[in-house]
Amino acid sequence: MKLPNYEHAVVPDPKVRSYLLNETHPVGQHKAIFLRSFGFTADRWEELIQALLEHAASHEVVSTLETPEGIHFVIDGPMRSPDLRNPNVRTVWAIDTGQAIPRFITAYPLAR
Repeated sequence: MKLPNYEHAVVPDPKVRSYLLNETHPVGQHKAIFLRSFGFTADRWEELIQALLEHAASHEVVSTLETPEGIHFVIDGPMRSPDLRNPNVRTVWAIDTGQAIPRFITAYPLAR
């Protein structure tokens, strides 16, 4: 199954700029180092947003988790990167109760 309504999915800009591509963030710094090693940069943060949206559109949901706030969807697979090495990543998306639009939660590397 694909992420429901993936064509309307939302990736908040601050999640990318202040967390995923921020090498000084106390939690996100390791993700930033990983992503930068594949050519993603803070000055071209829109590329990462586009790659995350394409990842959701290109791969199947591998698991779901119902939470008090809604449903989380986990998607695994290669993600297009600027250097074309396309790392294997897991992305997590949520559709909140009463909503239909998926929103990006996080991404992190997976072993190939």
